[in-house]
Amino acid sequence: MSRRLRLVLALIIMPGALLAQAPVRFADRFVDRTMRVDYYHAGNAVEETATIDRIYDQGPWAGSRTVLLDPFNYGRYRFLVTDAATGTLLFSKGFDSYFGEYKTSGPALGGVRRTYHESALLPFPKKKVKLTIERRDRENRFHPFFSQEIDPADPNISRERPASDVRVFELRRSGDPHLKVDLAFVAEGYTAGDEAKLRVDLNRFTGLLSKLEPYRSHLDAFNLYGVWRPSAESGCDEPGYGLFKSTAVGATFDSLGSERYVLTEENRALRDIASRVPYDALVIMINHKRYGGGGIYNFLCTFTTDNQWHEYLFLHEFGHSFAGLGDEYYTSEVAYNDFYPRGVEPADPNLTALLDPRTLKWRDLVTGGTPVPTPWEKAAYDKMDEAYQKVRREMNARIAKLKREGAPAADIATAEEESERLSRENGRQVDAFLGASKFRGQVGAFEGAGYSSEGLFRPAVDCLMFTRGTKPLCRVCEAAVLKMIQAYSR
Repeated sequence: MSRRLRLVLALIIMPGALLAQAPVRFADRFVDRTMRVDYYHAGNAVEETATIDRIYDQGPWAGSRTVLLDPFNYGRYRFLVTDAATGTLLFSKGFDSYFGEYKTSGPALGGVRRTYHESALLPFPKKKVKLTIERRDRENRFHPFFSQEIDPADPNISRERPASDVRVFELRRSGDPHLKVDLAFVAEGYTAGDEAKLRVDLNRFTGLLSKLEPYRSHLDAFNLYGVWRPSAESGCDEPGYGLFKSTAVGATFDSLGSERYVLTEENRALRDIASRVPYDALVIMINHKRYGGGGIYNFLCTFTTDNQWHEYLFLHEFGHSFAGLGDEYYTSEVAYNDFYPRGVEPADPNLTALLDPRTLKWRDLVTGGTPVPTPWEKAAYDKMDEAYQKVRREMNARIAKLKREGAPAADIATAEEESERLSRENGRQVDAFLGASKFRGQVGAFEGAGYSSEGLFRPAVDCLMFTRGTKPLCRVCEAAVLKMIQAYSR
């Protein structure tokens, strides 16, 4: 058996290994509460450690009481909860993290150590358990790098009441949180005077779920909440522009050195605010007009509210954070280096290294008669988009320079308007180009995905995970989202 085939089989078998034992009954092992374990995740590209910060009794458990072992195989990390006395696996969860992205960045590869704050949410155990965090190596095999016993009777577990200055908006109540996807929109950069806009934005963005399949057909599987602690200032940080704001969860542009990447390193503040509601997934809705966002699987999603691509931005980033979908684009600059190692099958359900076309992970969805790999108009697309990316980088640099140097507001506005116009024109050009493709609407394996022009493949010539705009998910991405919805709601 070849090394490549062994890797593919390992990815297929691993979830089954976790599910092989006898089913765990929730009531035997857990009480219906949430244990939140905050920890520090530190290191660089070659070393990695974790240290528990604090453990909380956060309130009612939002997750399933029947699906306790992760049925998927997504994420570069997973945490396992085992019975301390017997070693029985009680709960598992795959995820990605801010640190996991940092470790592929230039500074991490250069040996610079950084520390990020993260949280693991699990049902509150009745007896002592062991929490283990595992990471994938470059061949996608899991290895533990942290393990610690936790006693649920420990008097140091925090049972503080949630902060009283946090407002909760119940936007959609479909039923029992254990049987629904509980989605919390955390409002960021809204001052006390921004409440009217906040309410409009919450309704606007929760309404977008009704415009895209499979969410549209499964709205009754969602409970939706808005959670708001007023910020001292509107907006968020923009370090590249020399602009900093005092906000509730510290969201910032220029994360990992990428000008449009918006994340927060204030995880404790975020979790404290979100703890007012039961949640399976978190999104940070940022009161800002500039294009920016981010999505990290089972960690968080961020998006800005008032840019021209706001609809795409939210739904695209939520695809990452909720369903583990990978980025399908490959011409835009990102902060990562070798994010998907060559010759290794990605865990993401919509990306493949196509190590063996006969075992393509979405082979059951391939359109009849479509060749795999699928030839497409790649050379012409690359030439067109690379030209735009060059102009976009130049425009972004110009706007940043104007803002840092305190240029007249009119000059800044003119530059921003020109950038938006070019973005619109490029969007129309790309849609027209891909819409005329011979393989439009078909499922195959199209080279160019996951930040790599060669060696990685996506399922369709176009998709919400590939290019900007108001468009559907391809059939493979839609199926992956549906499976995730069903895992939470059954």
